[in-house]
Amino acid sequence: MAAPVLSAGEATWKTLSAEELEKQYSPSRWVVRMKAEDVVNAFVETGIQATRKARATRRNQLDVPYGDGEGDKMDIYFPDEDSKAFPLFLFFHGGYWQSGSKDISAFMVNPLTAQGVVVAVVAYDIAPKGTLDQMVDQVTRSIVFLQRRYPSNEGIYVCGHSAGAHLAAMMLLASWTKHGVVPNLQGFLLVSGIYDLEPIIATSQNAPLHMTLEDAQRNSPLQRLEVVPARPVGPACPMLVVVGQHESPEFHRQSREFYETLCHMGWKASFQRLRGMDHFDIIENLTREDDELTQIILKTIFPTL
Repeated sequence: MAAPVLSAGEATWKTLSAEELEKQYSPSRWVVRMKAEDVVNAFVETGIQATRKARATRRNQLDVPYGDGEGDKMDIYFPDEDSKAFPLFLFFHGGYWQSGSKDISAFMVNPLTAQGVVVAVVAYDIAPKGTLDQMVDQVTRSIVFLQRRYPSNEGIYVCGHSAGAHLAAMMLLASWTKHGVVPNLQGFLLVSGIYDLEPIIATSQNAPLHMTLEDAQRNSPLQRLEVVPARPVGPACPMLVVVGQHESPEFHRQSREFYETLCHMGWKASFQRLRGMDHFDIIENLTREDDELTQIILKTIFPTL
């Protein structure tokens, strides 16, 4: 019996030792600007300070329920000028589906609200309380909620970081008709994401997730996009896949292959490898209006800016 033929991506990760696979999916070990053990604490501290500043200086509604579950909450931040018609920017935080919080993730609030964008930072039930299927359902419902709450919006722009980029990408597979509303999706910004979950099964990151092969395949947009029967998002909706220079080869591969899949399926996709950035400061720097990714986001929302 012939051995199964592996794709280039599968051939890469399936031939790695357990130790090397663990390293590939440990983003802090690829950071060059500080010690690996200090990276996450620095990231969290930046998020705490950014969120504290956003809550103190911007009009906001905190812990807005988008569903009946205890974890179905979001924080909404508003520009100074009141308006019924505005672009909406949704952010799904990272943390390998097992850490992170909306309460430390308002990095981009001040630069975006200063330009007239409403920003919603969405919470979801992380593991072990939440399963991947539940998280995908939660973020789907968060988009439905915002479309219903702000029907005159000038476009919903979905952004996620790391595990949050995975959840954002899963929205390309959402069945909006099941929810009785078609959101005005106008852009996706997927930052340092994981789009094929199979490699995660054999790493320590899977301990609180208890993810089976079937779970991983069902929740892998890289695998599912090629067989999706319908396209719930128009092909003109821009998809931007972003990865930092100082990320592992596996993170680079995942982003590149997802971008190529989007192109193959006819979406308007682009790929950016941000020079000098790593898995963490690529998001930390969104506190600055002159940051490269901040400018990319603003130009996606306001093409004539």
